[in-house]
Amino acid sequence: MEHPILFLDVILEKLHLHIPPHVTYAWLIMLVLMGLGVLASRRLALVPAGAQNFMETVVGNLEEFMVDITGEEGRAFFPYIGTIFLFILTCNLIGLIPGFYSPTANINTPLSMALCTFVYTHYLGVKFHGAKYIKHFLGPIPWLAPLFFPIEVIGHCARVLSLTLRLFGNIMGEDLVLAILIFLAGKFLAPLPMMFLAVFTSMVQAFIFTLLSMMYFAGSMEHAH
Repeated sequence: MEHPILFLDVILEKLHLHIPPHVTYAWLIMLVLMGLGVLASRRLALVPAGAQNFMETVVGNLEEFMVDITGEEGRAFFPYIGTIFLFILTCNLIGLIPGFYSPTANINTPLSMALCTFVYTHYLGVKFHGAKYIKHFLGPIPWLAPLFFPIEVIGHCARVLSLTLRLFGNIMGEDLVLAILIFLAGKFLAPLPMMFLAVFTSMVQAFIFTLLSMMYFAGSMEHAH
């Protein structure tokens, strides 16, 4: 949720820097995630505990879920999937803290991640199939290929719009609802039930974006029929 006072904006104003909040808070989240990664891997143990146990649980469950969908070949792009899930989830949740801002509530952040997924999808298709990847766009009937090709191209481009607007719309919407409730109630505890719903929505949206990315990647690796 975008609060009237964002602590990073206050710091930047004193430094006479003008950087959009979605950029500064995205940088902050990247630093936090890198710090957690270093903390979790600093002292690796056979019996994990603390940060190592938490990260292994999250990463392990996410990897198993991805392999169930994509097969063993999907392990090649798991670093991207794991990174995008943790980044989106943290971006969604951080805006619920007073003085912080959700980068995903700005359309530029979801759009940049959707474009990364779009580019990586076709990179995997070319990597696994080479020039034969074009068959994914030609349809099952050769003489209908001129009709199927533009339809498939439009469909693949629409994925970017779908990923972007779904994530942006839901996060911005929940932030607006929370802001209105807090303004009308005048107390922080009044919209507390909505806060729990916002946490749930944030997790669901991160999962959906990641799941759709997995499915797009799996589809690009399949052989065209």
